[in-house]
Amino acid sequence: MSYLTFIALAGPNVALLVVFVYKPLVQSFQYSTLQWNIGSPTARSVGLGNYVDWFQDPRTPEILTTTAIFTVTTVGGSLVLGLLLALLLNQRLAGRGIARTVAFAPYVLSGIAVGMLWLFIFDPRYGLMSTVLAWIGLNSPDWYNDGPWALAMVIIVYLWKNIGYVALIYLAGLQAVPQDLRDAAALDGASSRRTLVSIVLPLLGPTTFFLSVTTLLSSLQSFDIIHAMTKGGPLGSTTTLMYQIYQESFVSGRAGYASAVATILFGILLVITLVQLKFVERKVHY
Repeated sequence: MSYLTFIALAGPNVALLVVFVYKPLVQSFQYSTLQWNIGSPTARSVGLGNYVDWFQDPRTPEILTTTAIFTVTTVGGSLVLGLLLALLLNQRLAGRGIARTVAFAPYVLSGIAVGMLWLFIFDPRYGLMSTVLAWIGLNSPDWYNDGPWALAMVIIVYLWKNIGYVALIYLAGLQAVPQDLRDAAALDGASSRRTLVSIVLPLLGPTTFFLSVTTLLSSLQSFDIIHAMTKGGPLGSTTTLMYQIYQESFVSGRAGYASAVATILFGILLVITLVQLKFVERKVHY
């Protein structure tokens, strides 16, 4: 009876996973071994040829570097700024509830809409950013046409959109820290900074580990903001692995090659996640 109950409860979820996750994953690997253009009725098997072409492509080192810079800065920035925002929102301040709502609101907005809005803000001549920089005597960078500044622009917008989510999770973790431990530390003469470093942050270990995994996966799969703001330019300076998959499949029409890149990205995500689970989680105290 219990076996039938398990099948009845878990069966639909397993079926959905098989149809919408595992089957497309297997098909993606199958397509990666083909030379096939979208819309073409024929495909030719090339084995691992698409993978060889990707590794030999002179653009690959630049794409990997851009992906690494984008991922490290967005993940690290989200964790640090999100924690600082959570500490601020955890204080007894007037209008704290409204502030929490405002901080989280950008996370639920469409990435395309956010990107288009910030394009106007970063306009080098008429944007709000150029006005603010002019107030302090600085000239606005050419955000649109200068590669490093274009990447910085995308990173800033990604952080603005996602910090609220990180702060909300950290805020839940902060509120779960037992007040008895804080009071005991205060009786022992520990300062607020010492209490934060020695008590609060270690107890936030599980929360930090969860956020490091989820934000890393989200960052590596980021697409909408890049598409709305730069479309991978200028000259490929904001093209990440995820955006390369889109370009190769829907712009160039090389579905087989795009599937190979997608499989490589999946492999990178899998390896990083396994490393986090095996080595980083050991240092987390639950």
